[in-house]
Amino acid sequence: MKISAKIKKIPDKPGVYLFYNKGKELIYVGKATSLKSRVRSYWAGQKNFRPIETFLYQVNNVKWMETDSVLEALILEANYIKKYQPKYNVKEKDDRSWIYFALTREAFPRLEAIRERNLKNLKEKERKKFLYVFGPFAQVKTAQILKILHNLFQVSRCSPNQKKPCFDYQLGHCLGVCANEINPKEYKEKVIKPLVLFLKGKKKSLIKDLERKMKEASRTEDFEEARRLRDQVFSLKKIRDFSLLDKSFLAGPELGGKNLLAERIEAYDISNLGTESKTGSLVAFNSSGPVKSEYKKFKIKTVTGQSDVDCLKEVLNRRAKHRDWPWPQVMLVDGGKPQVNAAKKVLKDNGLAVFVLGIAKGRDRKKDEFVFGSDDKIFIKWAEKNKKLLIKARNEAHRFAIGYQRHLKRKSLLSD
Repeated sequence: MKISAKIKKIPDKPGVYLFYNKGKELIYVGKATSLKSRVRSYWAGQKNFRPIETFLYQVNNVKWMETDSVLEALILEANYIKKYQPKYNVKEKDDRSWIYFALTREAFPRLEAIRERNLKNLKEKERKKFLYVFGPFAQVKTAQILKILHNLFQVSRCSPNQKKPCFDYQLGHCLGVCANEINPKEYKEKVIKPLVLFLKGKKKSLIKDLERKMKEASRTEDFEEARRLRDQVFSLKKIRDFSLLDKSFLAGPELGGKNLLAERIEAYDISNLGTESKTGSLVAFNSSGPVKSEYKKFKIKTVTGQSDVDCLKEVLNRRAKHRDWPWPQVMLVDGGKPQVNAAKKVLKDNGLAVFVLGIAKGRDRKKDEFVFGSDDKIFIKWAEKNKKLLIKARNEAHRFAIGYQRHLKRKSLLSD
């Protein structure tokens, strides 16, 4: 009864949950995109016979800590495991699945991922090549985490004295190691120190420090640095990182009914009936239907000719720059494989993780067909269950795009 009453108060937020036994010993720590759904699932309905369920009878108390993002939940979980070594986390350990993130000991440290078994096999001399090692992290999408950390902190993946600046530098994700625009001391102050604070779970202290430096840069009229720090603070406060966790983590009772994936759906359509007045639309839906206050319209600026795919790329690239807008869990495009592949490429180029779905007309142009951006069985099952909602979102995006194009056409005729 004590636990039953307590878990009713758990919020629908990302974070970590802590299971204690009668002796007040921390025996297990877990992470969640939704603390409410995850913790309740252990005591609700049919069991899945996960390892943790074999010792639930020992759990005498449950605590939790909210985080602003899934990434921070991963970091907090790793720090708890490292500090307290909860026995059932240790028992679940599999050297193939536990990951550490390490900073190399060199003039411009790099961020690398290394599996526990490989870390254990390193000789003492080889271990010294690492300046810091953070972890262990379990059930994570390593490449996506590295991408987010590289973008947040502008960690270099290049080398000094290159013939030409790296691609990250052109995107603004590298401070110029390759172009010799930053020295090792500045790099460690601007890149490594903030990253280390973040990976130690000290985001609040980090943001306070960055805001202080931002004000100082502005006071000394170093406006470029002030803007960089301002953007970094904003990105840290608005981390968009859904789907950082493996499928095995997402699988569970919490995905029944109105689940996490339906928190926000964005549907896109292109109205491309002529060479002029090409438009794009974004309509936002949740599990209940449209959220009209968050619709967006786009006038195509860079595409010549009639290419729906190129127009879609432009719209999605412009949308990706707006990290201040709520980020969707599902991105729906009107079209088949070309449109779905275009959306996946834009998301990948921008370091973003979203489930992508296309709705195309069948061969007879009478039957809608789903085109999935991945073979994720959980997502496919969810989409099939919510088919009517998704088709409604596609139709609404189509209506909104055409309406905007007609408006531009009328405006153009009146001005002639």
